[in-house]
Amino acid sequence: MKKPAVAFVAGARPNFMKISPVLRAVEEFDAPFHPVIVHTGQHYSAELSDVFFRQLGIREPDVHLEAGSGTHGQQTAKVLEAFEAFLLRASPAIAAVMVAGDVNSTIAAAMAAAKIQIPVIHLEAGLRSFDRSMPEEINRLTTDAISDLLLVSEPAGEENLRHEGVPETRIRYVGNVMIDTLVSHLSMAALSRITRPYALVTLHRPSNVDGRDSLAEIVDFLVDIAADLEVVFPVHPRTQSRLEEFGLLSRLQRLTAIHLFPPLGYVENLGLMRDAAVVLTDSGGIQEETSYLSIPCLTMRDNTERPATLSLGTNTLVGRDFISARRLVTEILKGNYRQSKPIPGWDGKAAARVVREIAGFLEMRNLVSPVVQTAH
Repeated sequence: MKKPAVAFVAGARPNFMKISPVLRAVEEFDAPFHPVIVHTGQHYSAELSDVFFRQLGIREPDVHLEAGSGTHGQQTAKVLEAFEAFLLRASPAIAAVMVAGDVNSTIAAAMAAAKIQIPVIHLEAGLRSFDRSMPEEINRLTTDAISDLLLVSEPAGEENLRHEGVPETRIRYVGNVMIDTLVSHLSMAALSRITRPYALVTLHRPSNVDGRDSLAEIVDFLVDIAADLEVVFPVHPRTQSRLEEFGLLSRLQRLTAIHLFPPLGYVENLGLMRDAAVVLTDSGGIQEETSYLSIPCLTMRDNTERPATLSLGTNTLVGRDFISARRLVTEILKGNYRQSKPIPGWDGKAAARVVREIAGFLEMRNLVSPVVQTAH
């Protein structure tokens, strides 16, 4: 029997880190399906896309949809239209579509597949911030609602899906493939050249960077903590644009303790994270990575879809409470911060479980021969 084709959809840099270990596991375990890599082009610049493919060892995409930027509606519509066209002309036909995470490409590809009766597999299903003002929350909810197989990365995900009435037969706990990527690349990450303790900063969410007042408060906070430690800040293109627009960039550039960089590749960022005294972020994935590395993480958001990083990991939500954040930075520098505890399935072996579950799903639909068991 010829191996059925499964489309692996990736559009933004968090997606690349999620599909990379799964693609490796497909080869390692000679999975009974053939992966077709689809790059939607949601992140289309070299620093947000190409470098991640190279560093993560992902082969050239089989398909590039070239969706580009736009409003949420425009971007979602472009990916949906282009991906549907690909699915309708694909030869051999696509047997299933795997989407990852919660970006616009995720929901767009899931909708395109579901509408023409192609099964959808959602990797990192069940995460909830319970904040519908976040576009990612809408993407998570709708993707899970139309997916046929939901692959869960953290304990709260199973509970959320059950609460929403998802049948147990569609839920599989596989663990966190982001940790697989971290484990496999940690030895490649170079040591930081900064000798003093430093804070690594990553900020890109509209709620933090799109308003002048909110971004000015963050700049004030970074200037304040720069009195006690170095600040390393790879600046996202969106954040760079807002800093320039609001006249705030020069305040950061004037201080020798604040180091501004363009967006970094995965291994460069990983090295900075591993050696940081503290990480200040609004990223979901970095909350997970710092928890695995046991690096203190202060998240500039009021909620998180990854509660295991709060209860078992090293993450603390500080939102816009910069007084508390400043106090925490001081305590961290004194060595007064908790260590992380093991989180189920965050063990570097999640991708093998993902491959096993996809193979079992296809077997159940009589699309492949009985599966060979992989790692548990």
